Amino acid sequence: MAGFVYGIFARYTGLAIPCPIYTATGLKCPGCGVTRMCMALMQLDFHEAFLCHPVLFLLLIPLGTVCVGSAAMYVRDGSKTLQPWQNVILYISIVLLIGYGVIRNII
Repeated sequence: MAGFVYGIFARYTGLAIPCPIYTATGLKCPGCGVTRMCMALMQLDFHEAFLCHPVLFLLLIPLGTVCVGSAAMYVRDGSKTLQPWQNVILYISIVLLIGYGVIRNII
């Protein structure tokens, strides 16, 4: 959600924060391309969004499911604890994003 808000801000103001990791090292971090992906999604350009950050694009549905599920549990019974399946999705997402960050700098 923060990516979409930032994408809207960057799109309409033309101001964007450069990636500090890329600026300092010349290497792309696991988050490089998220702003461009969000801006492409706002225009419903799914192909461009996929090209900007393919791993996060593919993780949007599972991560959205975790967010909606945890929000529903919080509203229903005030529980802030994630279910085991939500933890598995989050751990897999972290591994995939870090792996993608490493692999795209090697290639």
